[in-house]
Amino acid sequence: MKKYIWNLFLAALLSVCMGTTVFADESGEPIQIVATIFPEYDWVQQILGDQAENAELTLLLDSGVDLHNYQPTVDDILAVSDCDLFIYVGGESDEWVDDVLKEAVNDDMVVLDLLEILGNSAVEEETVEGMETGEEEDEEETEYDEHVWLSLKNAQVFCEAIAEALEGIDPDHADLYAHNAAEYLSELTALDEAYQAVVDEASVTTLLFGDRFPFRYLTEDYGLDYYAAFSGCSAESEASFETITFLAGKVDELGLNYVMTIESSDGKIAQTIISCTSTQEQEVLTLNSMQSTTLQDVAEGVTYLSIMEENLEVLTQALQ
Repeated sequence: MKKYIWNLFLAALLSVCMGTTVFADESGEPIQIVATIFPEYDWVQQILGDQAENAELTLLLDSGVDLHNYQPTVDDILAVSDCDLFIYVGGESDEWVDDVLKEAVNDDMVVLDLLEILGNSAVEEETVEGMETGEEEDEEETEYDEHVWLSLKNAQVFCEAIAEALEGIDPDHADLYAHNAAEYLSELTALDEAYQAVVDEASVTTLLFGDRFPFRYLTEDYGLDYYAAFSGCSAESEASFETITFLAGKVDELGLNYVMTIESSDGKIAQTIISCTSTQEQEVLTLNSMQSTTLQDVAEGVTYLSIMEENLEVLTQALQ
């Protein structure tokens, strides 16, 4: 793997540099920032504020490919190798990062690993009753749920870390970054409180997903229960008869009015679950896990907060 990464890196040096949107530190050079996923990208933009013009911000996962299936391109490796700030999730899906960082040419690079930042607050992947399990599971190795961005509480922790990193890289604008971060944190806090208020008033406290389940951190934040066809990181796409009938039974037992999916789902499993319930009258609702958000969406005004606000509207309905 290391040899493969190095060969890609050498090839990158001979290629034309990738085109990214330029948004300069005290030397007049743009601050080079690379984020692997959309939430990181948006958090950086919010904290940069007016200084976005003095930074070159790159989003690696901009093709609709989710974190679990991503492999870096030559241009991606080049972007990471020379940046000032690199932000990634960590965990099994980002194992490629170690080899890339070993070949980095910027010795002053600041690296933020979100799972590392969370420390003991990170939660392990789990298999709940009725969930499909993969054929190849290593019970001896602890694997953490990587969908850390789907918690507004986590987002506050990450934004504080990003602001601190930017203040160190560009001390001339440290006050601005601190100010922007404080304002953004207040918005995150307010939305977090709105989520809690909805849960406090809910008549239902269980979500059932006929899909993958990347919302473990969100349910942990607000004390919600869940059932799902697959774990958040599962590569499975077909649910067994046993899983379908178990989940349909839970819909009936709990009196649920909705079966959930995530964005980009074809909804077939959710519809099959509904067809196996006693009433067959449930509806399908979709929560956005931001795993397929692109720069085109950003250009159209999509932000981390806007998606989480839309998710709150969906959650409000789902908990009725």
